[in-house]
Formats: sequence, C-alpha cells, structure tokens
Amino acid sequence: MNKPVLECTGIAAGYVKGLNILNGVDLVLNSGEIVSIIGPNGAGKSTLLKAIVGIIKINAGRFYLNGLDKTNTPTYKIIHEGLGYVPQVNNVFPSLSLQENLEMGNRKKMNKKNFDAVYELFPILKERSNEKAGNLSGGQRQMLALGRALISKPEILLLDEPSAGLSPSAVDEVFESIVEINKSGVSILIVEQNARRSLEISNRGYVLDQGRNAYSGLGKELLNDEKVIELYLGKM
Repeated sequence: MNKPVLECTGIAAGYVKGLNILNGVDLVLNSGEIVSIIGPNGAGKSTLLKAIVGIIKINAGRFYLNGLDKTNTPTYKIIHEGLGYVPQVNNVFPSLSLQENLEMGNRKKMNKKNFDAVYELFPILKERSNEKAGNLSGGQRQMLALGRALISKPEILLLDEPSAGLSPSAVDEVFESIVEINKSGVSILIVEQNARRSLEISNRGYVLDQGRNAYSGLGKELLNDEKVIELYLGKM
C-alpha cells in the first residue's frame, strides 16, 4: 500500500470562473487503500471528485493517475484509463432494465467475465436483470450504480456519498459491498457525510474545510481525534 495510484497536488477548482470552491487541496490514494474524504457541507468534497474525473475544470494544481499527469483530461478518457466514478445523484437510468444499465458501462472493456464478477458481488442484479431500474429500492439502486462502475474492471473507484438517503439496513449493505470491492483489488476514494462509518472502513482519511485540507491521518486516528470529533463527527 505504498504506491500512489492517484495524487492531487494544490488543486483549485470551482463552478464559476474566478470563484474557487477548492483552494489548494492535496490528496494521495495508494494502491489497495480505502481513503475517505469528510468535512462539513460546502467544504468541496464532491467538487474534488468532479475535478478529478473532468466534470469541472482544475484551475490550478495537478492531478496524477499512476504517476502520469491527467489534469483536465476529458471524462470519457479518464474512465477508459481505469477510473470508475459513482455520482451521488442520477447514477442509474430508471427507464432501462438492470441489464441495460450495466451495459452502459465501458463497452471497450466489457465481457462475460466482467458481468459474472458483478453478479457474484450483487446477486440481486442477476435475479432482477430484466426489471426496470426505477423499481429498485434506494439501496438496490446504489448496488446497480456500483455494478455499472465495476463492469469495466476499474483500478480505482470514486464514490460520492454512496449512503445518502438510504435506510440503516441499506447503509450496512452498501458499506459491506465497498469493503468487498476493495478486497478484490480496487483502490477506493470515498466522499461521505456518514463520516464515522466511512472512517471505520478506511485506511486513511482527509478532512476538508472551506476548500482546504484541515486534517489527515489514519481512519482510526481521525475517529479518536478530539478536535475532529468536536468539529466534524459530534459526540456519540
């Protein structure tokens, strides 16, 4: 776990020209890790993921994928280079079947073995493959979104609020799935408001505040850091 597969140095980015949400963020994801990004609303967590995958422009700083500079690479190209991304909203096509949703993944790298691997991880996707995605529960939709991101066998997976709006039981299922995906060899960068659950499964974590790095450390260390608890986690 000492080889950086993804690295951000001094990232500045935003949605309006001349107004950055991120102001010099540094981050490293090493091979085989789960790394969490936590912090208050508006801190720039989701913005960082969008900058990495090319949805918004990086105005300053650099982004590296396996040591190669991929700053402002178009989204379709970055996905083809082994990076999967699951956005928080609109992450499935409700009018399409589960099978059709999975087929919307990276077709260049798609084969039967890939489908079999996804079905092994999420059996319900195979059982209900002909149903419309709009009929799924929130947790099942999240599994479908994860499955579609995994269908092209990415090396790195970026997850934006995977537990948002889910029932407690569905949250458990999603986090268990994330751990299993990681065990299969996928490095994972996860943005989460459910900071405690996310840090519990993470090797390391970063706390963003007002678009900057506030704290970083091992997942367990951040869970027990008094300042992090007081400012971002709250008392149990």
